Amino acid sequence: MLAELFLEASRGCRTWSPLTHTLLVSAADDLARGGITTRVMAGAERDPRGTVPGLRFAGALHRLVLEGRAPELAAHYPTVGGRPRLDRLWEDALPVLHEHTDELNALTSGTVVQTNEPGRSGPLFGGLHTATRLAADAVGRRTAFPVRLLEVGASGGLNLRPHRVAYRVDDEVLGDRYSPFALDPSWTGRPEVDLRDSLRLVRRAACDLNPVDVSTEDGRLHLSSFVWGDQPERWDRLQSAIDLARLDPVPVRRATGPEWLAEQLARPERDVLTVVWHSVVWQYVSPADRAMGRAVLAEAASRATPMAPLALLVYEPRRAHTAYEFRLLLKLWPAGVSLCLGTGAGHGVPFTWDTQTWN
Repeated sequence: MLAELFLEASRGCRTWSPLTHTLLVSAADDLARGGITTRVMAGAERDPRGTVPGLRFAGALHRLVLEGRAPELAAHYPTVGGRPRLDRLWEDALPVLHEHTDELNALTSGTVVQTNEPGRSGPLFGGLHTATRLAADAVGRRTAFPVRLLEVGASGGLNLRPHRVAYRVDDEVLGDRYSPFALDPSWTGRPEVDLRDSLRLVRRAACDLNPVDVSTEDGRLHLSSFVWGDQPERWDRLQSAIDLARLDPVPVRRATGPEWLAEQLARPERDVLTVVWHSVVWQYVSPADRAMGRAVLAEAASRATPMAPLALLVYEPRRAHTAYEFRLLLKLWPAGVSLCLGTGAGHGVPFTWDTQTWN
């Protein structure tokens, strides 16, 4: 079973990360033969699919590489200046697995996969502009609503400052042109609103079951370890987002989503658009918490007013034919707006804007 989960994870990164794909296929074979990987992953034999044990394994190895404690393996990782040699990768990984068996077991058993992809700030930026404009139009307001942004499953909170990012779109820089985090969102099309208008976030709050403090070196290493080791562009994007987060801190509270959200939405806020946002977390939420979260949101939506509107903005995978696509979905109360704003890659980059009715 565990070997099958490793192979499943390997298929998900085959196109994007040959290094991670090769590592997981080799580890799956080693698991099937009862090799050293069985000791590294001891205790994970019955882990559910959603915990992605293969990516926890890859992240644990990458962390040792980032800490400079696996030099021969590091030679394969572009994130530390290496160059992959896939035919030798497993051969150089084996000594690390033997030398650090107990530590790797502790890392894989004591962590959860948290990519916290800052590329998703691109869809969020356009989605917030769309939501604020539509909420304003619904009441005949000339200027867009300011935003109270509430993120569920925020991890390190790297997507809590979409107004502080410099977005390079065509020959234009949108957002904060002086930001230390410059993002090419690789958009096809644009939202049907003026992105040069000021996006005002007046309050931000977030929760996560396992929040990451990116102001610490441990927090930086934790998130960095889950970047696939042969994706230097994605790596650089994460480091820039962490630098911005350290300049503009927003604490992430340790809490379950439904209970935290019920507290945050207890009272509508006048003259502010409250936006509940989450991205690629729904698959990790239990059925009970999903149902509770829907109920909390429905109750809050019933209390929303034209001058205290509420929006749900999510970037989550949906099955389309034989594969998954990531959709940016917007609901707005009491205006009754329900739209799919576009689709993109899991990391938020690239993204195609194409507004359709969301049923």
